[in-house]
Formats: sequence, C-alpha cells, structure tokens
Amino acid sequence: MDHMRDMGSGDDKPLGDPSLGAFDPEEPMLDFGEAGSARASRKSSGNARIVLKRVGDWRSRYEEWREEASRKLERVDLAPDLAQNIGSGTWFRGLGTMLGLGAVALLLWPDFAPLEARPAMALDEVALDEFRSHMIMPLALGADSGRQMGAGPKVRALEAAPERPQIELVATLGRGDSFDRMLQRAGLSSADASRVQELIGGAIEMEGLTAGTRFDIVLGRRVAEGTPRPLDELSFRAKFDLELRVENNDGRLSLRRNTIRVDDTPLRIRGTVGQSLYRSARAAGAPASAVQDFIKALDGQIDLNRSVRSTDEFDMIVAYRRAATGERQAGQVLYAGIERDGEPKTQLMRWGEDGIFYEASGVGEQRNGLIAPVPGGITSGFGMRRHPILGYRRMHSGIDFRARHGTPIVAVSDARVSAAGRMGGCGNAVRLDHGNGLSTRYCHMSRIAASRGQSVRRGQVIGYVGSTGLSTGPHLHYEMYRGGRAIDPRGVRFVRRAQLEGRELVDFRAALARLKEVEPGAALVDLEIRPEEVAEPEREIEKLDNPLQVS
Repeated sequence: MDHMRDMGSGDDKPLGDPSLGAFDPEEPMLDFGEAGSARASRKSSGNARIVLKRVGDWRSRYEEWREEASRKLERVDLAPDLAQNIGSGTWFRGLGTMLGLGAVALLLWPDFAPLEARPAMALDEVALDEFRSHMIMPLALGADSGRQMGAGPKVRALEAAPERPQIELVATLGRGDSFDRMLQRAGLSSADASRVQELIGGAIEMEGLTAGTRFDIVLGRRVAEGTPRPLDELSFRAKFDLELRVENNDGRLSLRRNTIRVDDTPLRIRGTVGQSLYRSARAAGAPASAVQDFIKALDGQIDLNRSVRSTDEFDMIVAYRRAATGERQAGQVLYAGIERDGEPKTQLMRWGEDGIFYEASGVGEQRNGLIAPVPGGITSGFGMRRHPILGYRRMHSGIDFRARHGTPIVAVSDARVSAAGRMGGCGNAVRLDHGNGLSTRYCHMSRIAASRGQSVRRGQVIGYVGSTGLSTGPHLHYEMYRGGRAIDPRGVRFVRRAQLEGRELVDFRAALARLKEVEPGAALVDLEIRPEEVAEPEREIEKLDNPLQVS
C-alpha cells in the first residue's frame, strides 16, 4: 500500500535485503530530526484522507440507495383511493393495507378487565352510623335525614305563627291605574290610602304622576289579626328634583319633602359626520331621540344629502340635567349646527314657546317643500281619467298614493283643521287650511286622528289609510286647493319663514352666544357630593367603613 511504501527508501526492496547491510545493534541509532517528523505528519494526514474517502463513499452509496428506494415506493401506492379503479391491482393493494391496519388495531385493542383500585376502607359501627346520618335516602331504607324528635313535656304549641314585624315592597303605577287603587292593592287600608293621597295631592299635581312611577312602601305590624297592616313609610321620586316621603309618627302620617340638587348644564356633543351622520352622532354618545331631533331640525333647513360632506363636523347641544343622587335626564335639542373647515355653515337654535328653530341671523325655519303624506308611490295623477267605479271619464282633482290599510297619514305642512268627518265620495276625510288661500284634503281614511279647529304641525298624524267612500281598495286620495280651485299638488312647494326683530332678536343672539360657550362633554362629569347630602348610615357595621377621627 501507499503508506507502506512511504516508509522505505526510494526502492521497493524488503527490509531484510542483504544489500542494505547488516544491522548492528551496537551502532547508535540515527536521528532523522525534522525529516522524520515530516514523514510522520504525512503518514497521519494520509490516514485521515483514507477515512474521509471511505465515509464519503458510504454517504454516496446511502444517498443512491435512498433515492432508489424512494422511486420504488412512489411507484407502489400502499394507500390508494378505494373509490377509484375498483377491482384493479392497485385497488386490492389498498384493500390489503386497510385490512392489515385494521388487524393491527385489533391486536393492540386494550383490555376491559377491571382496574385494580385501593381496597375498601374498613368501617366500624361508629363510622357507619356517621355516614348514615349524612345520607339522602328514603326513611324506609334506614336514612336518618328528615326525622323529627318527638316533643317533650315542656313544649307547648303556638296559638298562631308570628308575623314579620315589617314588610318592604315596591308598587308601580300602571297605565290607566288610579293612585288610590294601587295603594290598596299593595296592602294599605282605605283610610291610609286616602290620607296618603291627600298629603301627596297637596304637594304636587296628581295628574303629573306618570305610568311606571315606582313607590317604595314599608308596612308595619298588624294591630289585630285580619286587619290591614299600617303604613310605616312610603317614598317615591315625584319629580327629577323632588322626592316625597310619607312617614308614620306615632300613628299619624306626615309628608316630608326632599329637594334634590340638580345641575342644568346642557350637553354639547361634537364630531365628524363621516359616512353616516346618525351613526357618528350615536357613536359620540348622543341619545337616539336627540339625534333624530337634530337631523329633523337640519333637514327642515338644508338638504342633508347635498349640503353636508363627510368631512364636515356636527355640533349638537342637548338639554341635560344631572341630579346629585346620580340620575341623568336628556331633553330636547337646543342647538344644531354644521361646521366646515372650522367655520359655522349652519347654526340653528330652538327659541320661543313653540320651539321653532331659528338661524343665527334670526330667520326662522325654512321648509324644503312639502312632505309626502304617506310613504308610498303615486298610482294615479292629476287630470282627466276614467273613473274605476262610475265607468266614465271625469276630472281627477288630486293624486292617489299607494299605501296599506292603517298606514299613518301626516300633514304636509303646518295648518289648522277646517273640517274632519264624512265627506261624500271621499269617505272619511280631513281638510287642512295652510293660510294664504291654500288648503289640502285627505280622503278615504279608515280612522280620523284630528278634530275641527285643531292646529297641527308638519308631519303630525291626522288619520290612517282606509277605503271608505268611492274606493276600490286601501289608498290615499290627496287634493290641494288654491283660492277654492283644485290644483296639482306636485307643482306646489311650501316655504315657511319667521323673522325675529328688535329686543327679541337681541335676546336670541345673547342666548345663542351663551349656549355656544358650553364645553363639549362638560355635563358628563358627576356632581360633587356635599357633606349635607351624604346619608347617615343606618347600621352599625356601615359606620365602621368611615370611622370618626378622634383628635
């Protein structure tokens, strides 16, 4: 081999060749020095190259074997789709694989022999008796639960079961219910109910009690069996800023008024219009009713679809009340505004007893034409036509709206009801006088919701769709008259304006300036509780929460 040849000289003679001379043991060994160490280094490096070469050969052989095996396994599909090539060799090979795996699974199936557990605890008579006392089982099977001891000689039966000294309950005033009947239904005697109604009627108007008002009632101990319990205490929230309490003082009922501190700072809400004015205002925290009033006020002044951009900002100020007890109450919209690039584009403020919105200049509401009396399409226009019932051509002095039976009919603008009732072929009808010689009539109603002489506002319900009179089905026949002559309602637009002048205009602008000084969200902060508004703890344990500081 190569490494054996490196150990001799340049010839291939054997070590024992006589030509090399005899080996004399007395002759000193020769020191090869650096040449010897170099030969040893070459020998070790040669061994390493041989090992690496063999390892490389094994690795290449393994890679070749692995690739060959992979190619063979790819050709042999052990798990084919049994839904394809049914009956072929591939299919039977997959069937064999499935049966083989199933057999292996059955061989590895666990045993259902019972598992060894801890041996049962030895119980003596004492332990068994203790366990039996805690069992829940029928008495016939030896259970001790539910047994009662027999009464001893010193036990005496009660003549009557004792009643609770007091009963606390909550009564609610229902719709159409009377105050006196509600109190008697809660358990008060007729004398106490009359006295309570007399006391409360002297403090507030009984008609002001709304349905849903809750009354906290405390009834005392009966004087005799079968008699009503006397009233110990009755309290309720009569108004947002007033609480009334009726108390029993040694058999005499007296009324105590508790005035609640209320802050009337309006709630101002601002935000970006975005994709939907309603959703943006609701997301900013505005009540749903206030958002509806806000949009209605703007819609009467501007075209919301064309005049308002998504980048504009809305400014809403709502009447708001905060009670010291924590309750809050939102009222009507006081101010509605739209700003663009930081400058006010529309400013409307509610003013006057009628609650009309005025612009900052003092000009009142401007209505963008008539509103439809019903939410439906027009089925028959104004002019000559063949009457569907009479069968001949005649003048159709109005327009017909498609609507279902019972659909609310609203006034197209502010007006006064000049007539309401049966009107010949129109059936049940309502006529409205809008002033300046303009009037409208609404026919074929199923029910009338207005009376003669009544003033109605734009959008107010005056009746419901029906089919009375000469009618083939439920719909609304709507007519308009100018100076007594019928005209086409589609060619008329109502525009209503009002103008403030003089001192009233000065007061209006001053109120608008004060209103716009309100900071957004300032009304959402809770009122600070004053020391006199802190209720005195009734139980001793509650006094420990705030112990007195002794100096």
